[in-house]
Amino acid sequence: MKISIIGAGYVGLVTGACFSELGNTVICVDNDLKKIRKLKKNIIPIYEPGLEELIRKNVKKKRLYFSSSIKEAVDKTEVIFIAVGTPSLGNGEPDLTGIENVASQIAKNLKNYRLIVEKSTVPVETGEWVKRTIKINNKYNVDFDVASNPEFLREGSAIYDFMHPDRIVIGVESERAKNILLKLYQPIKAPILITDIKSAELIKHASNSFLATKISFINAIAQICEKTGADIVKVAEGIGLDRRIGKDFLKAGAGYGGACLPKDLDAFISIAEKAGYNFELLKVVKKINEEQKKSIIKKISDSLWILKGKTIGILGLTFKPNTDDIRNSISLEIITELKKEGVYIKTYDPKAGFKVKKIFKDIKLCFEPYAVAKNSDCLLIMTEWEEFKNLNFSKIKKIMKQPLIIDGRNMFEPEKLKSLGFRYIGVGR
Repeated sequence: MKISIIGAGYVGLVTGACFSELGNTVICVDNDLKKIRKLKKNIIPIYEPGLEELIRKNVKKKRLYFSSSIKEAVDKTEVIFIAVGTPSLGNGEPDLTGIENVASQIAKNLKNYRLIVEKSTVPVETGEWVKRTIKINNKYNVDFDVASNPEFLREGSAIYDFMHPDRIVIGVESERAKNILLKLYQPIKAPILITDIKSAELIKHASNSFLATKISFINAIAQICEKTGADIVKVAEGIGLDRRIGKDFLKAGAGYGGACLPKDLDAFISIAEKAGYNFELLKVVKKINEEQKKSIIKKISDSLWILKGKTIGILGLTFKPNTDDIRNSISLEIITELKKEGVYIKTYDPKAGFKVKKIFKDIKLCFEPYAVAKNSDCLLIMTEWEEFKNLNFSKIKKIMKQPLIIDGRNMFEPEKLKSLGFRYIGVGR
């Protein structure tokens, strides 16, 4: 099939690359001319495991193209996915300006039937606005359909998630739209849920809000564990073995970040309020997450007494491993707070160091973990990168000013590090 993806960000690039890998001809469109020029030269603007190889392969096979022209996409493709960003406004509502602009441009270039599919995470009822916008600007009065096909991709494993999803959700209003999308997804073996557009839109926000709730719940339990001497790792294991609950998203830590959960939680609270429902549960979920971030700062302060003039090394700057994404990264929030206290900060991250250095020009960017540990009063673990699991802690103890480790992700066994002479502080342990 011939399809286009409007928006070449994390979701758009992965979606485009994967659809082309399934044998479709795909045009990825973005209004960022610099990004499109790079992509045409096989320079990938984001890090996602396997993505660069997939893009290069399908560009070479002439199944994947890049363009800055929505007109080209509308002229040449029968299915048009909208995957532009929906950043959060100050009041928690998502900014849908990009969605409206793209819908309007599609309409102005519409000369034959096209299926326009929402891939971006949008509030329920956005499909109606997209449909209305296209009707208003559709000067040739051409027949079209709007559909919703939310994405459930995790950064760091997005290609696998696309090819092996738990489910595919398709929200449609016509048999024609349903059949087109069923044909497009036919190569992927996964349950397909056919719904109306509003239900499909709601599923995405409800899913992410539930995941955020699980994280805040286990972090609240971690606080109780710290006060009573229980071990959150064992408690979470015991909870997760219940098949009704499941073990995923029950890992206590410094809180959730990233581009999706914080934004989608705020959006869903706003969506509920507009619909006339006060979603108190999600407000508490957000509050617990904010408190969890502050608890990391308190652990540092309680362990070092006076923070001013101290050196703190931070391992991990991305919000999760296997990505270079620092949006809503808790590491960055902690750096901001520590800088206010007059702390000297050293950092290392396998993929995002230079991004963070652009934001905090006065921190020291290191190129390997041991340089971060050297002469530091505290080593703070903030991202579960695989390479951190194999660190030589005997060496680290010798080069640190104080043998203090605060493990914001519970990566390590407390007793093992304590036996090496460290003061080890985890979350809920």
